[in-house]
Amino acid sequence: MAKVEIKQPIVDEIKENINDAKSVVLVDYRGLTVEQDTKLRKSLREAGVIYKVYKNTMVKLAIDGTEFDSLKDDLEGPTAVVISKTDATAPARLVSKFAKENPKLELKAGVVEGVHYDVAGIKAIATIPSRDELISKFLGSIQSPIANFARVIKQIAEAKEA
Repeated sequence: MAKVEIKQPIVDEIKENINDAKSVVLVDYRGLTVEQDTKLRKSLREAGVIYKVYKNTMVKLAIDGTEFDSLKDDLEGPTAVVISKTDATAPARLVSKFAKENPKLELKAGVVEGVHYDVAGIKAIATIPSRDELISKFLGSIQSPIANFARVIKQIAEAKEA
């Protein structure tokens, strides 16, 4: 069996994972213990984020000609690929949060909604709240004036009754 035939299913799996992805972040996982790696994988899986370790050559073949093509130069050394199809900031945010407690995990680079970011850029993206957090903050900010208005109207109505 030719090497290409063996590699093709892996390349196809990577292509399937990055297809329609909102973001792909590369991390260096060197130095993590099995326990730390398991904890990271669990937290990412719970957030609907894909975390996989592939050979760099396989990833390079899979991202060739895609919007993630710019990551080829960052595929050096041990690299894990973190992918989200729903929340563009989730991979950067979750990995960055985990890296604060486990400094051996290092962000390398990423592509978020078609834009390539270096380590500093990915760290900046990691500070952006999730879509759900932003919506709840927005709803909280518009709910407050409405609640105050309702209280004033109720006080006026009670004053007129008295």
